[in-house]
Formats: sequence, C-alpha cells, structure tokens
Amino acid sequence: MRVYVQTDLEGVAGVRNFDEWTRPDKRYYDLARELLTLELNAAIEGLFEGGATYVLVADSHGPGAVDITKLDPRVELMRWGWQAPWPHLLDEGFDYLVFVGQHAKSRTPLSNMAHTGNCGVLEESINGVAVGEFGRFVMQASELGVRTIFATGEVALVQEAEALVPGIETVAVKRGLVPGRGDECTAEQYRARNPGAIHSHPRKAQHLIEEGARKAMQRAQSEAFGLIPMKPPFRGVMVWRPSENKPDRTYCIREHDKSVIAMLNQPREVKLVKSREQLDELLVEPFEP
Repeated sequence: MRVYVQTDLEGVAGVRNFDEWTRPDKRYYDLARELLTLELNAAIEGLFEGGATYVLVADSHGPGAVDITKLDPRVELMRWGWQAPWPHLLDEGFDYLVFVGQHAKSRTPLSNMAHTGNCGVLEESINGVAVGEFGRFVMQASELGVRTIFATGEVALVQEAEALVPGIETVAVKRGLVPGRGDECTAEQYRARNPGAIHSHPRKAQHLIEEGARKAMQRAQSEAFGLIPMKPPFRGVMVWRPSENKPDRTYCIREHDKSVIAMLNQPREVKLVKSREQLDELLVEPFEP
C-alpha cells in the first residue's frame, strides 16, 4: 500500500501564530519544525502499523518545515519548486492520500491560522465549492483515483475535511477561538487576526495521530471511502483581499472542460473586482463586511 503524505505547519499542536512560528526568521520556527516532525512520525508509525508498504512525505509548507534529520528513516521526503505543476508527483501509483498539520481554508470561523495558500486570498472555489489547500488537493487526488483517508489539524480543518470527504478518518489537535470570517480584513490584517487557540499537549496529539493513522489504513482496506465525485467541466474562481502593495480587490477565473488538474495548471488572468455586486457573484458565500 503506497501512501502520499501532504504536510503543512499551521495545523500542528503548539504552533500558535504566523508572526513567531511559521518562517525561518521567526523565534519559534525551529520548535515548530520539531513539533511538526513529531506529529508526522506518529502518523508514519500508524500508517506502517496499518499496512503501508511505502510512504512519500511532501513538505508543502511555504519555506519548508519537516526536519529530515529527525524524520522516520523508512520514508522519503520531497520538496518541489514553486513552478512545479500540480499535483506534485501524486499519481495513480499511490493508493492513499493523508494530511498532517493542515489548517482550515480562508474565511473559516474559529480557525487558528486559516488561509488558502497565503493570507492574501479571500476565497478559492471549484465548481461552486469553497476550497482551501486541503480541498484543492483532495479534488486532484479524486480525479486520479487516489483515496483521501486521513487528516490531522485544527478542529476547523477536521470539520472541513469531514464535510468534503464522507468517511475520512480525522484527528483534531487544537481549536481556534476567534469568531467571524474576517472578510473585512486586508491581507495584513487577516494574517494578524486569528492567533487564539486551545492546543492539545504535543504527546497527546502524537498518540491520537498514531492511533488515527493506523485506524485509517485498516479501514481503507475494507471500506470504500475517500473519493469525492468529480464532474466536468471545471470552473475555478479565486478572489484576493486588498493589501498594502495591491489596494484593489482582484479575482481570476480558470476553466477546463475535462480536468481539474489541467484547470489548476492554467496561468491566471487577474482582473479587478468592480463592484460589491460582482464580489458577491464571485463568492460562494456572500461577503460579510
């Protein structure tokens, strides 16, 4: 059983905010990397206990976050360049897709560090479904026939995952505290908006993750879950927040008649949002000022 593990950093227990934890120049970045790698190793242990024969770890946090010196030696670690096409070497040769350390999509209430790609994105949607980094990748996996069986992160991500992928096994390791969607925020304001959370102790989080990964692997070999229906044609919409460098609200639309993967690999043609009415037409949920 071949497993592709997608990792991020903001959904890890103990990782608290953008300003101190998520970049190489931040004071707690090395600790954040350690916490992620420990959660990842717990998931890897559970996957092998559940029957995995090969695990590829994709480090998908912006500047990279997995500490290879502390990573379980049974797995391989992958990083790609920013120009690498989707879906980053995920293909039909993998049986399952797993997420570790994932955060919720932008506009999610009660999320610790919600964003989609970066804090400048207000919303991304595909065929009328608002998606974050989790949903975007799950849709590509489903097109390839790769089943998404397990996800760890904050409570808001767990709720997002269970709504999109019925039957998925999940583990929540923290929960955000700030209500509201933050639609009124600029990119800079949104980045600073959601630091509040209640975190599980790292050892408890790791224990739950190992158990969850083992259970997901065992269930996946006897139960049919993890694929979502993908019906062409595909239409992707992305709307950006204003920022200090780009004070106008902008958007792009990409379409493809057969493949969500091909659609996501198309270049973006960015246009200006001209009115509040147009903004509401572009968004899955109406804008909340």
